[in-house]
Amino acid sequence: MMFFAPQRRARTPAPDDASVDAEGAAARLLQRLVGGDLEALESLYRRESGRVYRYALALCGNAAWAADATQEAFVALATRPQGFDPARGQIGAYLAGVARHALAARWRELRREEPLVDIDAAAPADAGAPDMPASAAGAHHPELAASPEALLVRTQELQALWAALRALPMVFREAVVLVDLQERPYAEAAQIAGIELNTLRTRLHRARARLAALLGAGGSPDLPGTRP
Repeated sequence: MMFFAPQRRARTPAPDDASVDAEGAAARLLQRLVGGDLEALESLYRRESGRVYRYALALCGNAAWAADATQEAFVALATRPQGFDPARGQIGAYLAGVARHALAARWRELRREEPLVDIDAAAPADAGAPDMPASAAGAHHPELAASPEALLVRTQELQALWAALRALPMVFREAVVLVDLQERPYAEAAQIAGIELNTLRTRLHRARARLAALLGAGGSPDLPGTRP
């Protein structure tokens, strides 16, 4: 039985050729998995589990729920790899979508829309935080980029961001996590959320406006990776 353990994430590789190569490698691993090669599942798990877990954690704010949802996603892939259709998107998006459905089912069982666990208390560690571009650490304070003060500044900024994200409705929080923090393509983010592309754009616009107000920005929220 596979049990999820959060892993420290690696730096995101450069896009374009690297991402194409990565998807090709994922496709080959999937073909091996369909053929019954369980080592391929382990490789896919190492590649994709961290990002799926951080996405689930950002949605629910509960580390145990996020781990369970991540495990369910990989169990679904292991038992029915044919359920993934490469024509509909990338393997990471498929796994995140399964994790999302697992969380939704849990919420329905408890008859509540949002979890009660404090998301700040659940995700202070690196392994539990949403994906953040590596350049973000000193982006707004370059003079502190190599100093201990930079760590304090970044921690304060992340705490403020988590508090603001916690205050957003789940569907708005999801849009920000997928597009601005995890920097997924719009089409992939919409696929994971199970919505139309225009709906995603609308949610993202409204989420950014709410974050701007919550963070006291007076304009657009100062999020790393923010795209129009």
